[in-house]
Amino acid sequence: MKANDMLNQVKELLGMEAEAENVELAQMKLENGTVLEAESFEAGGEVFIVTEDEKVAVPVGEYELEDGKVLVVTEEGVIAEIKEGGAEEEEAAEEEVEAEEEEKVEAEYATKEELAEIKSMVEEIKAMITKEEMNADELGNVVTEELAAQEKTELSEEPVQKVSHSPEASVEKKMNLFSQKRAFSTIDRVFNNLNK
Repeated sequence: MKANDMLNQVKELLGMEAEAENVELAQMKLENGTVLEAESFEAGGEVFIVTEDEKVAVPVGEYELEDGKVLVVTEEGVIAEIKEGGAEEEEAAEEEVEAEEEEKVEAEYATKEELAEIKSMVEEIKAMITKEEMNADELGNVVTEELAAQEKTELSEEPVQKVSHSPEASVEKKMNLFSQKRAFSTIDRVFNNLNK
């Protein structure tokens, strides 16, 4: 007895239909000619790309069909939705984005009243800074004058030492000779004879 026959007998005993249900799959083509296959092209249905060898789950993204609809896949191999007219919706979405950007730009710039207020604040800060700079300059001048006077008195109190150079004095250089007690090699003997 074959495996299929045994399976059919088990199904009959359990009350299941022995005949396999044939599922017919719907096919649609993308704008570029790729063939998609699904039980039904509805939200939540599984969708596959038909190739010569096998069926591959459709990757996440939006795909434009031949009839102008847009197939949206948010989870690999599962249809999220099918939109009508992709080009028109894209144009409408772009117009909305442009309008929002214009509103943001307008909101970024200050009004005339705000500019006047900012300008007055800047002028007040400048006035405060110039007063502080004037006070700091006066204080700095006094401090530098006191330091200069103090340095003059300290320098004049120290005795002056005269320094002279003596060319006759010789400085003995200490030389470190390494490897003095090692055995002479052939090269050492040759150099020793050359230096005589």
